[in-house]
Amino acid sequence: MSEDAFAPNIDMVETRWSILRRAYQPDDTSAADARNFLVLRYAPAIRGYVQALTRNESDADELAQDVIVRLIQGDFAGADPQRGRFRDLLKVSVKNMVRSFWDKKQRRGAIDKRLAEESAREEAYEQESDETWSSQCRDSLIETAMARLEEYQKTNPGNVFYDALRIRSTFPELDSTGLATELSKLHGREINAANYRQQLKRARTRFAEYIVEEIAQSLDSSSADRIQEELIELGLYDYIKDVLPQNWQVKS
Repeated sequence: MSEDAFAPNIDMVETRWSILRRAYQPDDTSAADARNFLVLRYAPAIRGYVQALTRNESDADELAQDVIVRLIQGDFAGADPQRGRFRDLLKVSVKNMVRSFWDKKQRRGAIDKRLAEESAREEAYEQESDETWSSQCRDSLIETAMARLEEYQKTNPGNVFYDALRIRSTFPELDSTGLATELSKLHGREINAANYRQQLKRARTRFAEYIVEEIAQSLDSSSADRIQEELIELGLYDYIKDVLPQNWQVKS
């Protein structure tokens, strides 16, 4: 199979739900690793969302830490995929914890005004906090995919996928010739514009593969329709659709 072939191993990807179930199995020796995986994947989104809800750095630090501790301890072990996506259930739990937090501090009124007092204001506030959550989840996916791309480059001598994609983001004003020059400097060998464009396409294809696999992990079903819905909702589909072949879909 060529390097630029799109071949996500979705059928071999462990879903986020199965990781969640494994994380809280007392007799599973890999449970600790599974819990750490969940924390690393969701901690940035949790922190950003709590900040958007509380509008207070100190409160956000305290609450985000509390959510992460509960995630580690197993408070989400009873989550059911029939009730929706795990990240949606986690978001609702975080929002409820914020309300409880304000109750304890006898400041519930302030958060209630933001969340429920006026319909128009509530909708705007909810949209803002939801956008923060989606943005954090999207950023986490991109960071994970880029980290995997970097690891792929490191373990494949001569490969330049990670640097080809990173340089384009670093120097958006440069054309292919300029980007090829930067990549040549970085790797100490001549890479012309045509070769750079080829490497970039392959890098984007590999990146898209990683994104799809990561998306599949968050779903209980890795059907093509579900994955595409997630890509669209997270604002990632338009960025990778041109490197997705028509037959990339994998049956659930």
